[in-house]
Amino acid sequence: MERYSKNLAEELYYKMLKIRRFEETVERYFLDGEIPGFLHLYIGEEAIASGVCASLTDSDYIASTHRGHGHTIAKGADLNRVMAEIFGKKTGSCKGKGGSMHIADFSVGMLGANGVVGGGFNLAVGASLAIKKKKRDNVSVVFFGDGSSNRGTFHEAMNLASAWKLPTIFVCENNQWASTTPYRTTTAIEDISIRAIGYNMPSKIVDGNDAFAVYDGFKEALEYVKAGNGPYFLEAKTYRIKGHFVGDPEMYRTKEEVQTVYEENNPITRFEEKVLSENIMSEAEIKAIKDRVEKEIKEALQFAMDSEYPDPSEMFDDLYV
Repeated sequence: MERYSKNLAEELYYKMLKIRRFEETVERYFLDGEIPGFLHLYIGEEAIASGVCASLTDSDYIASTHRGHGHTIAKGADLNRVMAEIFGKKTGSCKGKGGSMHIADFSVGMLGANGVVGGGFNLAVGASLAIKKKKRDNVSVVFFGDGSSNRGTFHEAMNLASAWKLPTIFVCENNQWASTTPYRTTTAIEDISIRAIGYNMPSKIVDGNDAFAVYDGFKEALEYVKAGNGPYFLEAKTYRIKGHFVGDPEMYRTKEEVQTVYEENNPITRFEEKVLSENIMSEAEIKAIKDRVEKEIKEALQFAMDSEYPDPSEMFDDLYV
C-alpha cells in the first residue's frame, strides 16, 4: 500500500505548480510596468502553503504575511480574482484596493496578507478565540517568517493562545532571511520553534521544501489542536529564492548561494523526483497537471487584463468608520 495516495500527490503538485507559475507570471508583468505597488514572491516556498492547506477547509482560517500570494492560492481562492487583485482591477478579490500585500478572500477563510511584519499573529488568534467562543470545530493558522518572531505581536499571540488553549497553529516559514538580514545575526537561537517551550506549547520542525513532510507535520499539529489541547508550533525550514521584493538588488548575498540552494532544494523538482521514483504519479499525470496549470494561468491573466480599474468614486466604499 502506498503511504501517500495519488489524489493527495496530485493536489499537492497542482497547488505548488499553480503558485510557482502565478508568481513567475506576475513577476514578469511587474517588471514590464503592468502591476502597481510592490511584489514579494513565494517562489521556493510553495511546499509549505500547499502542505498545510491540503488539510484545511473553507471554514478554517489563515492569516498571512506580506508574501501572501502562495497562501491565498493554496487556500483555494479563485485564481482569476487573485490575479485581478494583483493588477489592481475591480474584479479582484478586494476590488483592486488590497493589491499584493493586502490580498484577502474571506469566502475561503483567507483573512488577509499583511503589509506590517508580524501583523497576522493577533488576527489569527482573534479568529481562534471566535472559534472557541462559538464552539466550532475549525482552526486558525498563522503563517509568519523567522524575522517576525522577534516582534512583540508574536509573543503576545503565543502567550494568549496558550493561556486560553485556543485552536491556533503557528506556522513559521523559516526562509533564513528577514528582509536583507540573515536571521542568525538578529536571533539568538538556531530553531525558532524552541520559543514555543516558553509558552508550554508543543512544536515540530519539518523540511519546508518537502510537501509531504509539511503535510505530515501539519496533520500532527491539526490532530493535537482539534483534540482541544490548545495551540501548536510548526517550523518549516526553507529558503527565500527571490529577493525580498521584486527589484531587490540583493547586495547582501551572492547569486551562487541562491543558485546552489535552488538547484539542490527546489520543492517542485524534489516532489517530481519523489512521486516518480515511488510510482505515486506518472510522467503523463505530471504533464497533465502542468498543462492544466498553464491553461488556468493564461485564463487568469486574460481575465485580469480585460478587467477595468475601480472608479475613483469607489475609493471610500467598504470602509468601516
